[in-house]
Formats: sequence, structure tokens, C-alpha cells
Amino acid sequence: MNKLKIFISSVQSEFALERQELYEYLLTDALLGRFFEPFIFETLPAADVKASTAYLEQVRQSDIYLGLFGVQYGSENADGLSPTEMEFNLASKEYKTRLIFISSHNDKDRHPKLSHLIKKAESVVVRRMFRDFFELKTSVYASLINLLEEKELIRTAPFDSAVCREAKMNDLNQERMSSFIRKARAKRSFPLAENATPEEILTHLNLMRNGMLTNAAVLLFGTQPQRFFITSEVRCAMFHGNEVSKPIPSYQVYKGDLFQLVDQAVGFVMSRIDLFVGDRSKSVTVPTKYEIPEIAVTEAIVNAIAHRDYTSNASIQIMIFRNRVEVWNPGILPYHLPVSKLKEVHASYPANPLIAEPLYLSGYIERMGTGIPDMVNACIEAGLKEPELVQEEAFRVILWRKTKVASPVTPQVTPQVTPQVTPQVEQLVLVLNSEMSRKNLQVILRVKDREYFRESYLKQALSADLIEMTVPEKPNSKNQKYRLTTKGIALRDKLIK
Repeated sequence: MNKLKIFISSVQSEFALERQELYEYLLTDALLGRFFEPFIFETLPAADVKASTAYLEQVRQSDIYLGLFGVQYGSENADGLSPTEMEFNLASKEYKTRLIFISSHNDKDRHPKLSHLIKKAESVVVRRMFRDFFELKTSVYASLINLLEEKELIRTAPFDSAVCREAKMNDLNQERMSSFIRKARAKRSFPLAENATPEEILTHLNLMRNGMLTNAAVLLFGTQPQRFFITSEVRCAMFHGNEVSKPIPSYQVYKGDLFQLVDQAVGFVMSRIDLFVGDRSKSVTVPTKYEIPEIAVTEAIVNAIAHRDYTSNASIQIMIFRNRVEVWNPGILPYHLPVSKLKEVHASYPANPLIAEPLYLSGYIERMGTGIPDMVNACIEAGLKEPELVQEEAFRVILWRKTKVASPVTPQVTPQVTPQVTPQVEQLVLVLNSEMSRKNLQVILRVKDREYFRESYLKQALSADLIEMTVPEKPNSKNQKYRLTTKGIALRDKLIK
């Protein structure tokens, strides 16, 4: 097999030592040396050819462009371009694989043209930061190994298809599997019957290998997935302002299977952003509208859960600020899918295909790469700023909140009227009209997880004496409904003024 040629680019005077050390490392590493052939300026023999022309020819002959960007821009030609930018432009024009590594200097210390080049580069490729040569070497190694795996030049079992050797069949929740079957049959005409055995379900979904459970099986249907994968939890926090600061008024760490994590995390966000309530005099059903479309919040969270790097020691983080919601996903995009392409309809490249398939079958995601474009369109149609997608050490989705209240609907008072009343309870009080069942309330508030609704909405409102049961002597009656108390009516009136 011919080795893949790597063109190492930087301002010559800035990273001379790092380039030389990286060159020697790639040549001598037992694994990387088998697959890659590096090139640096210093190895080019003297010739009667203009240096910039010779370097650009080396870019053409290379398979990979590896750029080291620091603070210097370099000498400029008549067009105001440095050799580094010309090399990057040519690599982009010829669709070379581009790997960008940026020093950890403050942006204000960088040459303005280099800052512009970095912004141009990060719109089309994944870039990584480094503070010293050790970090640079580690990042380069990880990037090249990922590249070899993507090109299938080396083969390792993907995380989701690898066997979870400690897990047994009794570690799975059969009731959750039955719930999945019902949803998949309704959403995607799933062929298996509701009485299918766990083995039949797992086999059909390719979630078993040689009779053993895969990591995906445990994450999707495990009774306690975090016992095996401690960082598969989702951490949610709400802050008073636009920055991370203490005290934190609301913080939750959610555990459970992936379906539960989606429902709980979506519920956390939707119960803490503004809910606009329409005129209840025109209809028995109260019209409601969230400031951020639920489809956008759900897509951002499902995308993080489906595509995260489950080998990372980091967890998914969701942060609600006064002006935005951020979803942090410990993972990076495939090299062939830059951030700039995500907002367009694109081919789907699931990082965890065995996890993505059940999420698709149960209606949480689509296969066609339309999820993020749909999220963007939903926000724009709601009058919000276009969501931002950022790839750094983690992948971030930023959903912008409304900056102004629109009429004719009336906004929920945020974040709460008294310290004892949570945002979830406020929303319940706002929509509860006459007597309503739990199921109807869940539909109106768009909360999917039944247990979460009971704990965070009903029990809290009941204990605060804001609502009451219509059949209090039989709490679990199938005819059970809920209505506002005198105290609840007073709170509702205060909220909608």
C-alpha cells in the first residue's frame, strides 16, 4: 500500500522546532510510520524553482494538509496572501483532507489576517487546540488514527457494536423494550410483534454479538446503563444571566436509558423557558406556544445523545442562559462533514449506527440528514436568530431565546413567582383548565416521560396545594383528573397579568 503523504504547513519561523519534531515522530512511530509519509519545508532539496511554487506543488502531491496556526501570518505576496494561506486554499480547492491545529494563544495576540484564516478554516474543517508539543502530538495521533479508521485502513469494532462483557440479559428492562416495540410499530411499521422476546428484539436490531449484549443494547434498554457507562448521564443547568455563574438556580443530573435521557432533558429545557399562553375564552383547549420550538430543542438533544463519543470521560451538558440554550456533546464531526454543511440537507453519518437505528425506529431522529436543517428552519420561522453550530473540543449547538415578548399571547413570569413554585408547576397551573387528566396535561405541555411528569409537575403542585384530585380517595383511578384550588387560581391570575 502506498503511504498517505502529509504536507505540514506553518509560518516557517514560528513552528520550526515543532514541525521538525512532528516530522520525526510521524516517521518513527511504529503504527503511523506504516501509513504516512510526512513532508516539511526543510527536507525540500535546493532547486532552481521559486520556493512558493515548489511548496504548492508538494501540496498537490499530498493526500493530507496539516496546518499549524499560531500568532504570525507570514510574509505576503502581491495579493496580500501568505504562503500558509495559499497552501490551505490549494488544499481546499483540491479537496485534500485538512487537519488544523491551533495554538492556545489569545485571539487578540494573533495577526488579524491569521484570525481571518482560522475562521475560514474552521467553517470547513475540524480544528483542535494545543498548548505544547505533547498536546500537539497527542491530537495529531488521534486525528490520524480516526482518519485511518474512517478509510478502513485499520479496523476496530465501533463502540456501539462492541460487546459489553459484564452485562447480562437480566440487566435489561423488558418493559422498556416492549414500549420501544409499540412506538416503532406505530412510527415506522416495525415488523416484530409486541410479544417478541428480548432475544428476538435484540437480534433484529443487531444488538447482540455471539450471544452477548453490545454496548448499544445496554445504553438503549439497560435498567441502569450508568452502572456500565458512568458518563452516559446528561447534566442540565439553568443560570440567571448569560454566563456560567453561581448560585445555580436549577441543576439536574439525569440517568437512565437513552430514550429516558432524551425525554428528561427535553422536559428540563421546555419547563424552564418561556411558555406563551393564548386566550382561554375562545376555546376549552388553551393555546400554548414555547419561545423555542420543541422540535428544535429535541433535535439538539437527540443529536447529542445519538452522535456523542461514549468513550469520552465527559458527559452531555445542557445549559439554559437568559439569552440562549447550549447543548454540549463530547464528540467531533467526521472529517468529511464540516460544520458549514450541517445546516444543509446532507448524507447521514451516524457516529453510533446501532444507537441511531432504534432512535430512528421510535421516531426520535430521521435518516436523511434533515434534522439540523429542520431545527434551523423551525427557529427562523419562530422569529429567533439562526442556531449556531460550533466544533471545538466538544460539539455545541446554540439555540437563541426570544429577546422581546410578542403579542397577543401572554408570557409566563420567569423564572418563578415564589421560591417554592418551580417553573414546571407554573406551566401546569397556566394550562390547567377546568378538570383535566394527566394524559391530556402531558400532551398540552409536551412532556413525554410519564414518571418525570408525575414527580416534577403533579406531585409538586399537589404538595403546594395549587391543584387537587377529583377522586382523592382513589389516587390511581383511571378516571382521575386534576383541577386548580383557590390558591392555584390566584397564582394563575398573577402569572397571566
